[in-house]
Amino acid sequence: MSWLRALKETARSGLSIERRRLEPLIAIRGAAGLALVIGVALAFFGPVVAASSAFGAFQAAIATFQRSWRPRPVLALVSGASLAVSTFLGYLTGSRMLLFLALLVLWTFVAGLSWAAGPTAGIIAASNVAIMLVTVTLPTSVANSAVHAGMILFGGVVQAALIVLFPVRRWGVQRDALADALAAEADYARRLRHDPLAPFDPVPLMTARSAAAVTARQARRRPPELRGPRGVAERIRPVLASLADPSLGVPSEGPERERVRELLAAAGSLLDSAARAIRHGDPVELNPSAVAVLRTPDTGTLLTGPPMRAADRLAVLLSDVIETAEGEGTKERDDASKEAAEELKARADHRSAAPHRHRNRPHRPGLLRLIPVVAKAMRAEVRPGSPILRHAVRLSAVAAVGYLIGTAMPFGHGYWAPMAAVMVMRPEFTQTYGRSMARFGGTVVGVSLATAIVQTTHPGVTTAAVLAVFCALLMYLLMRTGYVVGQACVSAYVVFLLGMAGDNWSQTVLERVVLTLAGGLLAMISYALYPAWETPRLRGRLGDWLKADGRYVAAVVDQYADPAERGHDDVRSALLDTREARVAWQEALSAAQHEPVRNRGLSRAAADDTQHALAQFGRAAMLLEAHLPGGGATPVPNAGRLADALRRSTERGAKAVRERRVPDWTEVREALAEWDARVRAAEGTDRAEKDPFVREGAHLLLDALEEFSQGLDGGPHTEPGPNQPSGTAH
Repeated sequence: MSWLRALKETARSGLSIERRRLEPLIAIRGAAGLALVIGVALAFFGPVVAASSAFGAFQAAIATFQRSWRPRPVLALVSGASLAVSTFLGYLTGSRMLLFLALLVLWTFVAGLSWAAGPTAGIIAASNVAIMLVTVTLPTSVANSAVHAGMILFGGVVQAALIVLFPVRRWGVQRDALADALAAEADYARRLRHDPLAPFDPVPLMTARSAAAVTARQARRRPPELRGPRGVAERIRPVLASLADPSLGVPSEGPERERVRELLAAAGSLLDSAARAIRHGDPVELNPSAVAVLRTPDTGTLLTGPPMRAADRLAVLLSDVIETAEGEGTKERDDASKEAAEELKARADHRSAAPHRHRNRPHRPGLLRLIPVVAKAMRAEVRPGSPILRHAVRLSAVAAVGYLIGTAMPFGHGYWAPMAAVMVMRPEFTQTYGRSMARFGGTVVGVSLATAIVQTTHPGVTTAAVLAVFCALLMYLLMRTGYVVGQACVSAYVVFLLGMAGDNWSQTVLERVVLTLAGGLLAMISYALYPAWETPRLRGRLGDWLKADGRYVAAVVDQYADPAERGHDDVRSALLDTREARVAWQEALSAAQHEPVRNRGLSRAAADDTQHALAQFGRAAMLLEAHLPGGGATPVPNAGRLADALRRSTERGAKAVRERRVPDWTEVREALAEWDARVRAAEGTDRAEKDPFVREGAHLLLDALEEFSQGLDGGPHTEPGPNQPSGTAH
């Protein structure tokens, strides 16, 4: 993509406005906390201290809107405390230019590295640095700066206290994450009715798993209905795919396929019921007709083998979802729903068909225990080639240069340039450029409207404070609709707040717009000069996904080799790894599509083909996972040899992908051919293969690997392997 087209695409994304669900009660609570802090500060300390305390309360409320699974009061307290410390230290060094620049560089470098702990930490840290640039200009003495810092902390405390005293949807984000996962499973079941090979995006399940990770204190307070359905939903997905897949015995048309469609529709209905109940904290209302489909004895007369096992297992798992979604202490359901649940429970009595699974419950460290974890993650990013390190270097350099440029300009308030740069910069190209355009556009709109109001009404201190609180309310309410909308509200908020503190209204438009433009241009230039492109790393991401997929597939196949000696923990661990690798690949591919970088070894067609092949590779393993044997099942020794071949070949294949070669699957092909030969030799004897299910799945795995190599071979710049002549596929 050319630079011109890349700028056009990023500008469009940055200026876009989306329709999102608004949360007015949470916005009103945040604005009320801000108004309370400003009122107290005005009454006891005056407008200047009120302005700095308002920044603390404003930022603390914004921190609670970030995508995080930690308690909202904790986020507010951390934001207020860190901003208070930043302000106090900034004021102590503010009179000495070199010392303040050194502190600014250090502070922004740490803020950039904090992205290693996640987007929430990175956003809060960057926002604190940006607001610190404003607040350090307000105090007039060391004692006065301590008062400002204390009031900033007070703003965070007030916002935290309001969240505790006036909660809105307790555990709301966790409820939404779990409900979204169940709703995604329901949608998947319905799509499988029409497309037995329909794809499934695991992101909702990954989000639900992240939301389920709680601290010890949270675990004691978590609602019962949030404790179990996620793990069951994880096991439903492969069962649904196994039930629908034609390769496992159900023809594409006929009475068997109709029965499968009915079962999938019933599963979608029941999963939707559980999702609604969890999202709103209501009793589960089941559709009796959907329960009747699952409990009918006709299923046993139409389905046999793997499909019948999948149908039995589906009834068991759906019963578990409904049972756990009900929670404890919920209201009585109506008689029809209660009867339907009892019938479903009766249909699920054959629990011996489902193998035992270890309950892998994620945990989240407490705030104090999190400090060494974050420090370790940040240290791990201090290495050559790290995108986070590059972001930290860019951020600190731009903040220092922006501050010098802003100070040298004749406008005053030079902090607007570095503040704009720090707020828009992200480790990724598209977000940095999109937010730069959005911030400039939002600043022009917000500052112009605020200045027009000021010039028309000439507000006093109290009126300016009311207008600032109103702008903050709009910000909290509309911030999820688009960055440009939020930035317009923030710009107006800052104008009114600084005007309340005695700022010169007449200079508002010119200085803010010019300095914001300078900061945005600095951010964009810094990424062009010191980029962290995803395009050159695409092959590495693809190799990581192939390696993770290979470990997952090998772990699944290995379960059939000796069921009595193996648990299922390694399968679960490998599945989580392959999901993370897949999402990392998809995010990198999405980012690379908008980068002004030439293709470096992986064309768009090759990326699409290999992505599809790896998805089919993982799907074939998922079908095998749906029927993992219990401890007393008959071992399949050939599966162990195939698993070893898969593990070794995919590791070598991942290395070949990174080195721009085509992987070779000869070892897997030979292991499967040897298995086929043994089966043919044993035909007609007591050693004859009883169930070819695993071997048929193994052929699907090999087909997917061959498709992967063909897709990669079709990409440009393919180089021969070390032992092959030029122009031949390895």
